[in-house]
Amino acid sequence: MTNGAALMRIDGLCLERGRREILKGVSVDIARGDLVALMGPSGSGKTTILRAIAGLEPFQRGRIVIDGVTLAGGTALQPATLRELRRKVGMVFQFHCLFEHLSAIANVCLAPVHAHGVSPSDAKRRAMELLTAFGVDHRADALPRQLSGGEAQRVAIARALAVDPPVLLMDEPTASLDPERRAELGALLAQLRQQGRTLLISTHDDDFASDFTTRIVRLREGVIT
Repeated sequence: MTNGAALMRIDGLCLERGRREILKGVSVDIARGDLVALMGPSGSGKTTILRAIAGLEPFQRGRIVIDGVTLAGGTALQPATLRELRRKVGMVFQFHCLFEHLSAIANVCLAPVHAHGVSPSDAKRRAMELLTAFGVDHRADALPRQLSGGEAQRVAIARALAVDPPVLLMDEPTASLDPERRAELGALLAQLRQQGRTLLISTHDDDFASDFTTRIVRLREGVIT
């Protein structure tokens, strides 16, 4: 589904924490429909790039453009820009970060209802469609602690896609999965890509990246190598 047009552009991204430079001028274009792996040793900046794209971590210099939404270094993220960004980007965290006191379906409904003003009935219908598509509709009423690792991950993906963003970010998605579940995840991501979704994942898993991604971007000490 890659058509060569950049849906996401990272240009000269520099991010510092105190005196430490985490990202040192990262630039990369990602086309619509790509499934790109960010790879590199721990501390190379993979997760930090994802967090910057998602608006979760400010950066000092450079620019990120996602489907027409621009984040500029050294500039505070305005509420209107953040709301638009949330419609463009969904993120699945390494440890899923589901709300423990809410059922699976309530986790998926949370952002559409409370952040985007979707009616509870419409949000629930969309949530059930996603849970069904990902094969966990039978776990809709389960709490996160009652889910297996693979089930929790699929619920987290459904939550990230609840407002139908064109970009999905995933941090170390295979870290807690056995080989069978890794293959299932690869097939699921391929399905999302075929729908025109753009995916960017951070991973240490060379085999998964080789088998399922369209492109690998390698980082070391905050720069693309």
